[in-house]
Amino acid sequence: MPTLLLIAELLLLLVLLVPAGMVAYLLLLTVAAWLAQKRATTPERTPSHRILFLIPAHNEATLLPITLANLRELDYPAELYEVHVVADNCSDNTAELARAGGASAHERFHDTLKGKGYALQWLLEQLWAAETPHDALVILDADTVVSANFLRVMDAKLAAGARAVQAYYAVRDPGSSPVVGLRYIALAVLHYLRPLGRLLLGGSAGLKGNGMLFRADLMQQHEWTAHLTEDIEFHMSLIAAGERVHFAPDAVVWAEMPTTLAGSATQNERWERGRVEMLRRYVPRLLRDCTKALVQGQWGRAYLNFDAALEHLIPPFTMLVGLSLLLTAAATLLLGLSLWLAPTLLPWAVTTLALALFLVLGQTLYVMAGLKLAKAPKSIYKALLHAPAFMFWKLVLYGRVLTGRQQKGWIRTARNEE
Repeated sequence: MPTLLLIAELLLLLVLLVPAGMVAYLLLLTVAAWLAQKRATTPERTPSHRILFLIPAHNEATLLPITLANLRELDYPAELYEVHVVADNCSDNTAELARAGGASAHERFHDTLKGKGYALQWLLEQLWAAETPHDALVILDADTVVSANFLRVMDAKLAAGARAVQAYYAVRDPGSSPVVGLRYIALAVLHYLRPLGRLLLGGSAGLKGNGMLFRADLMQQHEWTAHLTEDIEFHMSLIAAGERVHFAPDAVVWAEMPTTLAGSATQNERWERGRVEMLRRYVPRLLRDCTKALVQGQWGRAYLNFDAALEHLIPPFTMLVGLSLLLTAAATLLLGLSLWLAPTLLPWAVTTLALALFLVLGQTLYVMAGLKLAKAPKSIYKALLHAPAFMFWKLVLYGRVLTGRQQKGWIRTARNEE
């Protein structure tokens, strides 16, 4: 029995090393994010860049007017920005409302090529064909409002030499339901802490699909695809070219999130399906490019590729937490068996349990630091009480995605008012 226990302890210890490395990396990003936030400043300057907002919209008559009203009130010279809405396969009055809201409306209809990616691809072609003057483009969802300083912050980033910038993509009305509150918590670490930390360490902030700014020439050099994961694919194209995405934590976009689990199922399934697809498609290439850069002595480029690969390799936080709790339970069981049957193995058992507890405590620190950095309201912390039920729901969803039992193609997320 002692021999079997020793084998079990060693196997569990080896298994624990993988998630422990991931948690250690997340803690490294946490420290880097704290340091980066202390250095972050937006210099005062006279705006000079002409910027276009690109908004893909499919039957967005409910929320689009709110978005357009918000954009009209930005603290930026009105002559230096325009709003362009592509009303994609709409059966409502989205285009009419876009024009009434002061935007240029572009109507598109296609029987088979449907979705955000195709709509943006088509709109870009229209703007380039018309030679619409601009220095940069912002891609924004139709259910989104932005901070008043959004364009001033982006203008400063462009002046500093940035060619691609991701705003802080946050949650609108986080207190509307526990589900939205938990989404706020997730985005505080995924969309705020991690980009801050990654950029300071020499990586790229990544693209989140909403609130993304690109210099005009960059968009023409790299194709915007029409796939479900067009933002991630564009980011991979930038990484391959040695381009970093910068992060603008002071430029905030707030998007509506479904208030129920049923309402968020389509959105979450689309995100996780895209994550799995990108893992399979790009991680091997990123690691090859990393190795090639190391051989050539290009340390910065090597880390850029390694960082992008790590971002895909780290599993969804819910999955990592679930695995950590399972491994902690196993380590606790082995400690009890060692106390009872083989006291000589206690050092191994204690080491294994300590490593398992590091996973749990490390992830707790990571989440709390993210909320502190993002200046989360105190009421948000109450949403953590609903985390166990949400985690179980997400694990079931991951099972559907990994087994291939999911919906095909792009499906618009239902709005709360519908």
